[in-house]
Amino acid sequence: MIGAGARAGIQGSASYAGSPQTGIVMSGTAVARVEQSNDATVQVGNLVTCPAGWQDYSVHPAGRVTRVEPAGDPARSLGVLGTNGLTAYFGLLDVGRPQPGETVVVSAAAGSVGHLVGQIARIQGCHVVGVTGSDQKCAVLREQLGFHAAVNHRRDDFRDAFKAACGDGIDLYFDNTGGEILGAALRRMKDHGRIVCCGVVSQYDTTNPAPGPRGVPGLLVNKRLRMEGFLIFDYADRYAEARAQLRAWLDAGDLVALQDEVQGLEQAPRAFVDLLAGGNIGTRIVRVAE
Repeated sequence: MIGAGARAGIQGSASYAGSPQTGIVMSGTAVARVEQSNDATVQVGNLVTCPAGWQDYSVHPAGRVTRVEPAGDPARSLGVLGTNGLTAYFGLLDVGRPQPGETVVVSAAAGSVGHLVGQIARIQGCHVVGVTGSDQKCAVLREQLGFHAAVNHRRDDFRDAFKAACGDGIDLYFDNTGGEILGAALRRMKDHGRIVCCGVVSQYDTTNPAPGPRGVPGLLVNKRLRMEGFLIFDYADRYAEARAQLRAWLDAGDLVALQDEVQGLEQAPRAFVDLLAGGNIGTRIVRVAE
C-alpha cells in the first residue's frame, strides 16, 4: 500500500514518523507470504500484513505481523480493513461523533480514507458532501459510493457550488487536506460544529507550504467550534471491533472499498508521485503477485 502520509515522514512534518532520513528503505505496509519463521505462532506459507516497505523480502518480530483473513482479496487488509479503514472508522465515529441528519463534509473524498469516511457518515444517516479534485471523481462519489453531493475544488465556481452543497451549513468537517479547502469549510461551519483533523495533503508535496487558513482562531471562537486531531495508533486495543463492523458493512453491501492498483514493485515510485498529485481513487495498491 502507498499512502500520502509517507510524504510527511520524508518531509519531517509528521512527528510520529521520526526525523527524515536518507539511505533507508521507503516505508509502507504490505501483505506478504511467510517464507521462513522462528516462531510457532507464525507458520510458513501464512499471509500476513507487516511494515515491509518497498522491498521483496523483510524480517520482522512475530508481534509485528498480523495474519490476513483467509477469505476475500488479501489487499483488503491494506485498505478498508487496514490503516485506511481504521482511520476512517475511529476518526469519524469517535472523534467526529456524527448524528443522523447532520451535514458531513469530507475533503480528499475520493482518497483512501475519504471515500470510506463519506460512506460511513451516510450509513449513520448524515447528509454527505465530498470535496475532490475532478469531475470524474465527483461522479464516482455520487454514483458509486452514495454521497449526496460532490464538489470539484478545481472548478472556477467551487465557492458557489460548495455553498449550495452544504445547505444551511456544516455540522462536521473531516479534513484530509488543510489549506484553502479547510478555509472554505471553516467559513461554512455551523455554531458548535466539529472539525476532525486527519491529514494535510495540500502541504505534503511542497517545500513552501501555504500558511494556515485565515480567520483562525477568530472563527473557532465566534462559532464555538471544536477542532481536534488524532492518531490511529491510540485505538490499537479496539482494532478488532472496527474490523468486525467494517466487514459487516462490506458483507451487507452498505460499504464499497475502492482499490486503485498498479502492477509491479518497480512502478512504486511513479505510483507514489501520481498519488501525491491526486491520481488515485480509493486505496493505491502496488500488486507484485497474485
